[in-house]
Amino acid sequence: MTNPTDQDGDSAAEPLRQVHLGLSISDQRLIRNFNDTSLENRRLFAEFFGTFLLVIAAAGADIVNTLTHGSVGRVALVTAPALTVIAVILFMGAVSGAHLNPVVSIAFALRRDFSWRRVPAYIFAQLIGAAAASLLLLTIFGSAGGSGRTEPGPGFTDLQAFAIEILLTCGLVSTILGAASGAQNVGSLSAFAVGSYILLAGLWAEPVSGASMNPARTFGPDLVSLNVSTLWIYVTGPLIGSVIAVGIAHILRGPGGGRSGRKAAQGTLGTDTDH
Repeated sequence: MTNPTDQDGDSAAEPLRQVHLGLSISDQRLIRNFNDTSLENRRLFAEFFGTFLLVIAAAGADIVNTLTHGSVGRVALVTAPALTVIAVILFMGAVSGAHLNPVVSIAFALRRDFSWRRVPAYIFAQLIGAAAASLLLLTIFGSAGGSGRTEPGPGFTDLQAFAIEILLTCGLVSTILGAASGAQNVGSLSAFAVGSYILLAGLWAEPVSGASMNPARTFGPDLVSLNVSTLWIYVTGPLIGSVIAVGIAHILRGPGGGRSGRKAAQGTLGTDTDH
């Protein structure tokens, strides 16, 4: 005789099995990996630490330049974050995808190479990393050198800086999505493509807007300086630019970046990159 309790248990479990069986293998792996706290914590720490290093380099160079009355120079100001991004992508890209930038996380999600469920935690880790870096710089150098804020340069309006941030970020995210595409087959050279773009964009646009292209990079220094008067430029501008870049990527390559795009967006730390 069948135990009624067993029947009830089987009946209760059946909908769960049906839901599970209704998912693709790719979705099942994504759910398992998302629910694996140890893996996700490592990814989030990578985003925190990578963004921390980026802001240390970018804002730190600006602070030292101010304290030394311009001895660092504009070329070094834009080279420091560019080289830092290359290094971080190379040594931590496999862990988290090395987004280091909220609009990059959003762009990968819009391309369906990255789960929307993971976007809020990634952005939070990036913002906390930027804030921690800015607080450390303030502790080391004090307030005499400023906070390394990005803001419209002398002689340029907020709207001009806003337009430049849209343009620069569109190019940056287009470069990232293009390098992530399997059609390009650039592998580790993608780090140099992204870093080179940041350097070249900064060389001509840094005097206009600071060439942030990254809400987190601007958020940290703005937070410690208690001055968010121009933060809207560096949040809405890059966000609009990234959305435009996703549209361009769709026109050029169709929806999604395929296996290579998922690998670039998610890293390879137990994530679904095989399908």
